[in-house]
Amino acid sequence: MQEFDEMMADPDFWNDSSKAQDIINQSNALKEVVGGYRRLTEEKENVEVMVEMVKEEPDDDMEQEISEQLIALKESVDQFELKLLLNGEHDANNAILELHPGAGGTESQDWGAMLLRMYQRFSEKQGFKVETVDYLLGDEAGIKSVTLLIKGHNAYGYLKAEKGVHRLVRISPFDSSGRRHTSFASCEVTPEFDNDNIEIEINTEDLNIDTYRASGAGGQHINTTDSAVRITHKPTGVVVTCQNERSQIKNREQAMKMLKAKLYQRKIEEQEAEMLAIRGEQKEIGWGSQIRSYVFHPYSMVKDHRTNAETGNTSAVMDGDISLFIDAYLKSQI
Repeated sequence: MQEFDEMMADPDFWNDSSKAQDIINQSNALKEVVGGYRRLTEEKENVEVMVEMVKEEPDDDMEQEISEQLIALKESVDQFELKLLLNGEHDANNAILELHPGAGGTESQDWGAMLLRMYQRFSEKQGFKVETVDYLLGDEAGIKSVTLLIKGHNAYGYLKAEKGVHRLVRISPFDSSGRRHTSFASCEVTPEFDNDNIEIEINTEDLNIDTYRASGAGGQHINTTDSAVRITHKPTGVVVTCQNERSQIKNREQAMKMLKAKLYQRKIEEQEAEMLAIRGEQKEIGWGSQIRSYVFHPYSMVKDHRTNAETGNTSAVMDGDISLFIDAYLKSQI
């Protein structure tokens, strides 16, 4: 923190605004950790003083207050511990989150839309900013695919726990016979890299660049101009799409940035064997490969199959309350 303060006091600090902002972000992150530790230490000492007072002079009201403060302190310590677990090389980065429904048509596409809302609500509660980079509507309901850019400190650190296949069991609202259906959707989470620091070359001859009309909400330009961009990297088969900007040029710039990040990630995986740390295991979108099951019928339960964390409050989970599963996953990685 002292080193960063000295850097920020340098008269030439803002000559490179991008580097300056990065230093400020790192400094703020450290101050948050140190400040959190100091606050917890102060709260602990206050409780200890109250305990000594009760020992000398018993007081039922004070004992009740101590009990309540201990519960709150434990919760604060657990949250602080979780933040300290987010110390991976890319945990502090923004996150690129992609949702792809599995086989099942409207059922799976609707499930994809439900997961989309869940992650949007979770991100809002964490104070993250969510940008929709690409959105492809389903045939009758839901989505065919969606890509979000989730901005915020430790966004990737938290959301990397969601990488994998998510399974839904419910009575289908699209089945007139009221039968139970099982649907799958995959969630892909990658860190957003700083392209200025990425050393990777992309040959234009290796790219297929397609333009098409954007879909979904977005204003008068939607469906009137070919502003959306899809880029395919032929050697690897990596495909990225972007349609959130109003102009084709800006969409192309964003798509190239995403492509560069994805290719860089593949390079890291190949060179340093960081498959599990960055992308998680690649699994088929279907039976036996899910990381979590969401059961709405014949009972209510959401269970993570990696950690066995579970809850019966399915409505809260679908409203973005997924910290239980993320916490359990991060602690399992220690």
